[in-house]
Amino acid sequence: MTKVYRILLVEDESDLAELIRINLEIEGYKVSIAGHGAIAIQRLKSESFDLIIMDIMMPSMDGITATQHIRLTNNDIPIMILSASNSSKDRISGLKAGADDYMSKPFELEEMMLRVQKLIRRTQQHLPRLTLQEFTFGTNYIDFNSYKASSKNGDFKLTKKEAQLLKLLIEKKNQVVTREEILKTVWGYTVFPSTRTIDNFILAFRKYFEDDAKNPRYFLSMRGVGYKYSENGE
Repeated sequence: MTKVYRILLVEDESDLAELIRINLEIEGYKVSIAGHGAIAIQRLKSESFDLIIMDIMMPSMDGITATQHIRLTNNDIPIMILSASNSSKDRISGLKAGADDYMSKPFELEEMMLRVQKLIRRTQQHLPRLTLQEFTFGTNYIDFNSYKASSKNGDFKLTKKEAQLLKLLIEKKNQVVTREEILKTVWGYTVFPSTRTIDNFILAFRKYFEDDAKNPRYFLSMRGVGYKYSENGE
């Protein structure tokens, strides 16, 4: 099944937004439209996108400010800025705010499509590929193919999401994995579960695999940052 890439188009000019949406959807993308930056930020709290196309001049919150806010919590999603200005000052401001690309209005739709394709392809190449088949740590064992596991509590079976999250954390051992990376890799660019959902998964892992769930050695929550599997409980 071919993956459908999701784009958030942040544009207050409804006619232009509709024109861009139609052309992107002809190319096979799924497009959501937000009328200004504050709406975009709210959408990103509950949904995941493969690309943001961000206008600059908008009511309520402009594109530069919105880009800066997004970059405070998400460094992975590519952002393409659209601007009525082609001045080097505005271009530099957009790139400094965290944009990956910058296009001036008016623009050629064909060029935009090529840039969109390039930005998404570049991002997808850097997503983690989970290859681990089985893993042993302490007295614990996990088979990622069958979802079977064993621990001090005996043998049991993991859910598919539990196995995927465990695999991601373990393959990135001793590294903090952000909530955004977990959602992209495990939940796969759909509507996001809440932060509490991921916390509950971590709590379950502690009950399964830790000697003392209240004082975890392996599965750690890094407040405000993400989650980590600590190899050898260090």
